[in-house]
Order: sequence, then structure tokens, then C-alpha cells
Amino acid sequence: MDRVALVLVIIGAINWGLIGFFGFDLIASIFGGQLATVSRIIYGIVGLAGIYSISFLLKEREKV
Repeated sequence: MDRVALVLVIIGAINWGLIGFFGFDLIASIFGGQLATVSRIIYGIVGLAGIYSISFLLKEREKV
């Protein structure tokens, strides 16, 4: 589950980088616009992955 969340957060970060630097929303362009149902679902899933990933900050690292 951690890896899936991390992959989704990376996808979201790349999408935000594209929006910030080039004004290009990759998710919206693939799935039919920002208001398309599929795009909104993907945005929601990526958002939930981001919230879940907050737990990574709170975990203690294992000592090797």
C-alpha cells in the first residue's frame, strides 16, 4: 500500500510541475478536462494518497 501511495503522489507531483512550469494539466488532457468524472476521480485518489503519505513523516525509521 505504501508503494502505491508513493507512486500516486509522484504522479500528482509531476502533474503539478507540468501545470506550474508549462500550464499543462496532463490528467485533464488524457481524461477529457478537469471537470470530467474520470479526471475528478483520479484527482481524488491522488489526494487521498497524499493524505495517506503524511504517515510516512510520522513513522520512525528503522535503525540499520
